[in-house]
Amino acid sequence: MTDNNRQWKTLDKDLGRIGHLEYAAHYIARPMVGLGIALAFLVLAGLGAGLLFGAGQSNMIVVAAAIVGAYMALNIGANDVANNMGPAVGANALTLGGAIVIAAICESAGALLAGGDVVSTISKGIIDPASVQNENVFIWAMMAALISSALWVNLATWVGAPVSTTHSVVGGVMGAGIAAAGLTAVNWPSMGKIAASWVISPVLGGVIAAAFLAFIKARIIYVDDKIAAARRWVPVLIGIMAGAFTSYLAVKGLKKIVSVELDLALLIGLGAAVVFWAISVPLIRRQSEGMENRNKSLKALFAIPLVISAALLSFAHGANDVANAVGPLAAIVHAGEFGGFAGEVNIPMWVMVIGAFGISFGLMLFGPKLIRMVGGQITKLNPMRAYCVALSAAITVIVASWLGLPVSSTHIAVGGVFGVGFFREWHAEKRARESRSRRHPGKRIAPEERRRRKLVRRSHFLTIVAAWIITVPAAALLSGVIFVVLNALFV
Repeated sequence: MTDNNRQWKTLDKDLGRIGHLEYAAHYIARPMVGLGIALAFLVLAGLGAGLLFGAGQSNMIVVAAAIVGAYMALNIGANDVANNMGPAVGANALTLGGAIVIAAICESAGALLAGGDVVSTISKGIIDPASVQNENVFIWAMMAALISSALWVNLATWVGAPVSTTHSVVGGVMGAGIAAAGLTAVNWPSMGKIAASWVISPVLGGVIAAAFLAFIKARIIYVDDKIAAARRWVPVLIGIMAGAFTSYLAVKGLKKIVSVELDLALLIGLGAAVVFWAISVPLIRRQSEGMENRNKSLKALFAIPLVISAALLSFAHGANDVANAVGPLAAIVHAGEFGGFAGEVNIPMWVMVIGAFGISFGLMLFGPKLIRMVGGQITKLNPMRAYCVALSAAITVIVASWLGLPVSSTHIAVGGVFGVGFFREWHAEKRARESRSRRHPGKRIAPEERRRRKLVRRSHFLTIVAAWIITVPAAALLSGVIFVVLNALFV
């Protein structure tokens, strides 16, 4: 090899090393960009709050609360919104980028256009305002609740567990209330209902999602003429979706515009179901023309309804859950502005703006991790299975409202994913057992082979369930400690 060739080879190696170094630097810097944008948003939230209040101690408290509230909103976007968009992404009905854009728009629209203008600052009666007579103690209790719930949701996102942000706030308020006024300050019957919802929400969501998947398998997938069956039943499922979401939005998402009772909401939903069924019949017939008699064709028929249902879920989530999450911030603003506290207060528009934009930034910067986990790492989803999850979420909320039960949208959606996965597991095992009994009567499957055929990842299942169980007590304990520290420093 000549000296000239050796020099060129050495130069190529050096350039390769430089290229690897640049790639590594770019890979390391990517998370820092997200953190930088998030930090800038927190600073802007604090500056905006400071401009709305005069000088004094109340101003500094509200500024600090606005920063913490913005931090909470970022965490809601990173964790909670994944439950609405994850199934659609996992089913390949939406790209990750498309899901983030749709969710950001719909969540913000739900929060700003239809978000409740009155919120129970004590998280639906968890503690009695009369038990906390001192205004400063009340403010620091709400601050502790806000900080603890935000930290807990942040930790859950980092671990990869979708948790209920509303339950985190409830736990934070309960812990601060106990630290401030003792166990008697807590409304234990309300806490009992919330504890019951830990079980009711995911189980009900899972059962309804599994029931719809069983119906689709029996009436559409496992029939000779799949396309003809789809033409008959897909419009019916679209009508059910339209009716469920119309009732859902009427009950949960339109409180600022008009107050609708559940009976009237169900009647409106029934009307919407009939209208959308009639509209979708010719559309599905036209879309299915020329399709092959295969499951792949069926997936295409469910893709657009799935995207629409995911967008509606995000709108309803923004309308309903953002107000709960910024409730403690609204309480602090009310106390700082009027020098007192109340069980219910109006949410200022700038507080809702912090919630709406914080959710959007949190989703775009930190949401992809949980979207991928919910959509593809618990169980394998396709448009039909994901559609069952979205449909179960809306119907479960309606059923829970009718029964008067507090439920978590997070638990319902993830419970629906579990329900679909466990039903697939049971159904596959049943078909394999029937096939085996025909071909090899008396033959048994080895335990190793049985474990290999599991269609729900048990590690994710156990992690998520454990996070659900400890959310309220963990947030309560953390909030109590933070309140004691804040009370010692500032009261």
